[in-house]
Amino acid sequence: MLTALFAAFLGGIILNFMPCVFPVISLKAFGLIRHDGDLSSARREGLGFLLGVIVTMMALAGILLAARAGGAAVGWGFQLQSPLVISLLALVILGAALNLLGVFEVGLSLQRAGEISLGRGAFVRSALTGALAIIVATPCSAPFMASAIGYALVQPPVISLAIFFALALGFAAPFTLISLFPALAKRLPRPGAWMNTLKHALAFPMLGAFAWLVWVLAQQAGTTALGTLLAGSVALSFAAWLYGIAQRRHLAGRGYRVMYAVTAALLVAILLPLPSVMKPIETAETTVSTAPIKWTPQTVADQRGHGKAIFVNFTASWCITCQVNDKTSLLTQAVKEALARTGTLYMVADSTKFNADVDDALSQFGQGGLPMYVVYPADGGAPKVLPQVLTPSIVVNALNQAAGKKA
Repeated sequence: MLTALFAAFLGGIILNFMPCVFPVISLKAFGLIRHDGDLSSARREGLGFLLGVIVTMMALAGILLAARAGGAAVGWGFQLQSPLVISLLALVILGAALNLLGVFEVGLSLQRAGEISLGRGAFVRSALTGALAIIVATPCSAPFMASAIGYALVQPPVISLAIFFALALGFAAPFTLISLFPALAKRLPRPGAWMNTLKHALAFPMLGAFAWLVWVLAQQAGTTALGTLLAGSVALSFAAWLYGIAQRRHLAGRGYRVMYAVTAALLVAILLPLPSVMKPIETAETTVSTAPIKWTPQTVADQRGHGKAIFVNFTASWCITCQVNDKTSLLTQAVKEALARTGTLYMVADSTKFNADVDDALSQFGQGGLPMYVVYPADGGAPKVLPQVLTPSIVVNALNQAAGKKA
């Protein structure tokens, strides 16, 4: 258990540097440099982020454990298997990008009117950033993290929640430590006019994340859902622009209530059709001679021990690490030649949409999330799980060993 707690904490720290978290780094970074020399404000930012991370992580872990206790086969990153969640998350990230670009300001009218303090606003904003960071980070599994989550999912609830708590602490630690300790905070750059330029520049990683989520949604729910999300995105952008105008009119004491009402009506119109449209598409299975074999537990059972090695790629379109491994390793000429030379059967287990068999397999191999790569020897021996970050040489060597066991 101590090993799992340490692995979860270390994995949480490393998770800050994984591609999944890049979209929210802009919000975190801007929160750090906005302290304006006020150490108490910086501390509030750090504590707010820590609270948002822990509360959201515990909520996700509680839902995950409750679902598994009820018999559902779900794993880490389960919420991104829902087209509705993906579409809502995409709209939130688009709104954050528009905010960074200055189209509107979060809570500007309330803060200027004195209804809430800037400190309290900073705390809430940072807590929401922490919550968003955890939700976006779940498709990634950092080194040390996957084994810790896999261990947590087969333990009693108290131990499982402790491991998820350690993961949350590790994830929040770098930002929180810089915020809490003045010696570190003083090393931050001094505020100035350059902050507006940086703020606008940091919107573009958010727009990149929005584009990624749109692509994932197209894989899951088809063109109808994609068109609905794009139309909703245009409407959201228009609503944000109107809201920004209403904010400025509010501060100037001129008519603004109608524009607030139109903004609210647009947001309702965007959200109402989403539940009925955002549903996974059912696609007919097609077999192409050059395509990988569709993985099922029964297919593996039927093919094992018949003189051919089997390589199974457990993946999903929302798993960024999976896509990177595909480009850098699995789709390289060296790996293709090794698959052909060894006669290995290449199977793909796709968890873009919810797949209970995939989550059962992850639990069986003690893995808490994607990606997972399993090689079955040609002689039917025990399978081998490869590292989550691949190189062509790792795959080629594993294929050679699996095929060599036949002799």
